[in-house]
Amino acid sequence: MATQAHGMGHAVKRKEDARFLRGKGTYIDDITLPGMLYLDIVRSPYAHARITAIHTEKALAIPGVLAVIMGRDLDRYGLAWMPTLMSDRQMVLPIDTVLYQAQEVAAVVATDRYTAADGVAAVEVDYEPLPAVVDPRAALRPDAPVLRQDRAQKTNHIWHWEVGDREATDRAFREAEVTVAQDLYIPRIHVSSIETCGCIARWDPVEGKLTLWMTTQAPHAIRTVVALVAGHLGLAEHKIRVIAPDIGGGFGGKVPVYPGYVLAVAASVLTGRPVKWIEDRMENLQADSFARDYHITAELAATKDGRLQALRVKTIADHGAFDAAANPSKFPAGLFSICTGSYDFRTAFAEVDGVYTNKPPGGIAYRCSFRVTEASYTIERMVDILAHELGIDPAEFRLRNFIRLDQFPYRSALGWTYDSGNYEAALRKAMERIGYWDLRREQAERRRRGELMGIGISSFTEIVGAGPSHTFDILGLKMFDSAEIRIHPTGKVVARFGTKSQGQGHETTYAQIIAHELGIPEDDIVVEEGDTDTAPYGLGTYASRSTPTAGAAGAVAARKILDKARKIAAYLLEAREDDLVWERGRFHVKGSPERAKTIQEIAFAAYTNHPPGLEAGLEAVAYYDPPNLTFPFGSYICVVDIDKGTGEVKIRRFVAVDDCGNIINPMIVEGQIHGGLTMGLAPALYEEITYDEHGNMLGGSFMDYLLPTAVETPRWETDKTVTPSPHHPLGAKGVGESATVGAPAAIANAVIDALWHLGVRHIDIPITPWKVWKVLRERGVTE
Repeated sequence: MATQAHGMGHAVKRKEDARFLRGKGTYIDDITLPGMLYLDIVRSPYAHARITAIHTEKALAIPGVLAVIMGRDLDRYGLAWMPTLMSDRQMVLPIDTVLYQAQEVAAVVATDRYTAADGVAAVEVDYEPLPAVVDPRAALRPDAPVLRQDRAQKTNHIWHWEVGDREATDRAFREAEVTVAQDLYIPRIHVSSIETCGCIARWDPVEGKLTLWMTTQAPHAIRTVVALVAGHLGLAEHKIRVIAPDIGGGFGGKVPVYPGYVLAVAASVLTGRPVKWIEDRMENLQADSFARDYHITAELAATKDGRLQALRVKTIADHGAFDAAANPSKFPAGLFSICTGSYDFRTAFAEVDGVYTNKPPGGIAYRCSFRVTEASYTIERMVDILAHELGIDPAEFRLRNFIRLDQFPYRSALGWTYDSGNYEAALRKAMERIGYWDLRREQAERRRRGELMGIGISSFTEIVGAGPSHTFDILGLKMFDSAEIRIHPTGKVVARFGTKSQGQGHETTYAQIIAHELGIPEDDIVVEEGDTDTAPYGLGTYASRSTPTAGAAGAVAARKILDKARKIAAYLLEAREDDLVWERGRFHVKGSPERAKTIQEIAFAAYTNHPPGLEAGLEAVAYYDPPNLTFPFGSYICVVDIDKGTGEVKIRRFVAVDDCGNIINPMIVEGQIHGGLTMGLAPALYEEITYDEHGNMLGGSFMDYLLPTAVETPRWETDKTVTPSPHHPLGAKGVGESATVGAPAAIANAVIDALWHLGVRHIDIPITPWKVWKVLRERGVTE
């Protein structure tokens, strides 16, 4: 039976699942090369210490241990430090001082992984402990020890960033009828993807070529970074090949360059053999880049009748020992400036200070577009607090202050131009779906009986699709993306993209876009990514940018092909080009639908019977530079019941209404939302990385770092509205991170809503049973 081109809007089953469901995916640790060696890493037990000696004799005496690499070894080749994506620099291996617990200190190369681990255990390091600085506010005090002695600036302050109109905002607060202020802490959390980070480096001294198989979300950008770092050693970009095979989750954590990658390359060059490095789970939790860790003070100004006037936000961002955040270069605080959210403010001002501490480096955007989760959580918590203070229902308060439909495109007080939105429609749909006013009546009745029930709303606006080259770059690399489509003579397609899926379903989504544009069945389209020797240059997959950028590039490339196909069809049909009508999959002559040529017939002619003077072949490349970001949005409503005896929060219902513009595959979108909601539940109630005063991580395994399982995850109820993006070729906006961004505030607002009548104004996430029970006990509600 002939296959069919479904195109956009169809719940096509994922092409890639054929190998994933059979356990036939190929991940880094599935790859073994002839003669391959293994690398393992010695890590610091101290958060801050001076290294006085490293003893390698016992390790080198173990049969199978071939080398121990130290910082001074790398320093001879200018490789002891590497640049970060935020133009800081980070130690690959320290020469004299470690700055966080589990930092890389030395690397052992051996003939097998177990021998390498034995070598790590045999390396003896003499440390002289130094005072650790864990709290970023303490790090800013004048008497705090300066952690980064390598910098000319002898302070732990990294940068100050501000946006908005400070003077107008201060004036609005002075003149306001009502103001509220609240301190919020968004804790440090970890990506915890299924597959940890790793790589295989193979240096070919004959060809002078380096091949890297890596767990990276951005293969091309990594290749350029490697060339920039090691170009002086002869590793030119055209001699570097980065291959990203199947990747078991990224969520932002596989954008940065980790020291293990560099060490594997150095070890392969040193030994002339392939070298594999794979983290174990504890290394992944303890040393890889973290997310969040924002200390925020937010204020709102409003009129007495509940009209928002101004927003003012001051934040301290804990970036650990090195500023290795994965943000666009021009936005040190990422896109936190979306913190005005879905509301029409006259003025706003936000400022953020980055700070060094003795913690692992980073500040990655864990499944959110560069700090949008922090921004959305801030505004949605503050809006709820102000609504409660004024005695206005939180839903009514939001409806009163939303940016109206007729205000789009909307220029926010902090400078972003929202492309489109219909916030009222999303919230009203969520309210109707959950039976909002009935729940409020039930809540009042339960409260009279002394029961604790809460209803929380989050009406968030995302900002995705990084990004337009006029505004976005990483280390100077403009953030466009790319697609190359080749149609073979038989009408079958190979399409290559500059992005790299980590489970998002690109092979299906991109095939649907091409099928939608050209009418070629999805089954006849193979999508390839992740090999820098074959794919066009792109900036990778993160920040929900794949559909807004690479998906758009695919549509543009397909339209280029269609332009050429029209010429060939006109030649074959002996008609003028403007006399042809395109209906998906074929051209026909106006008024004569029987005079037609299918796209497959045209493809064959492109190689066998193309018009004289026209190039043979049917293929195109597009580099899509978006004119603006896209702004998906949604309204979530959460209902919780709280056990007065234990403080446990139970989510009774959760309705999520999302709007990601035009939808390509509803099933994939649904899956993204379900996963995102669970990843939003996690920081709201469970996940947090904590440290003691000496910088010791409290909880370096899944015994202590609580991930929600199927047992803890409630049944998600989802729905949608559709508001196309006016500037995207497909009207799509992207959805991968929306649920993670919107969920934490909805859950936190529900808990506080349940406790507000007891005088509870805020509890920092994660809202654990202990925190709730403690609050209840302070108010005499429980024993």
